[in-house]
Amino acid sequence: MNLLQTQITTPAAIATLDTIAYAVGQSAIGKILAARSPIGVCAILIGSDADALEQDLADRFPGKVLVEDKGALDDDLAAIARFIETPSAGLDLPLDMRHGTPFQQRVWEVLRAIPCGATITYTALARRLGRPNGARAVATACAANAIALGIPCHRVVGVDGTLSGYRWGIERKRALLDREAAI
Repeated sequence: MNLLQTQITTPAAIATLDTIAYAVGQSAIGKILAARSPIGVCAILIGSDADALEQDLADRFPGKVLVEDKGALDDDLAAIARFIETPSAGLDLPLDMRHGTPFQQRVWEVLRAIPCGATITYTALARRLGRPNGARAVATACAANAIALGIPCHRVVGVDGTLSGYRWGIERKRALLDREAAI
């Protein structure tokens, strides 16, 4: 049994817990972990180490039944890797964004509306949400985003255009923005 799989001993326990299927693949910017709940993709994590990505997933979804299922997520992993290579291909996956506060969900919805190849500042995003002094809160919501690329927090930059604060690393953020700018 995988470290992340939870042992369930009664049918009632199975019925009360959501199951999240996940798989790890490779992309041009490192390893990617895709995870799906019954509603849709609930996590796209990026990193260098599969074990660390699996632990991050477990930390983000405590109490959930996590099941490694590469076959069920092959198409998602392929779509994510294709998007990284060719951002103009788009990334049209059903998302499960329930795992955030109402403010985080509002931030994530606005992020999803930013077109590929465009950026926005933390301050401008905060203003768009009616919180002109909320740049720090926006940055915190971006950092809480578990659905990298699906919720494109890499498109948020500092007020002077500098790249700052990307959970998956500034070099990955730069690589993603450079690929999108080339469209």
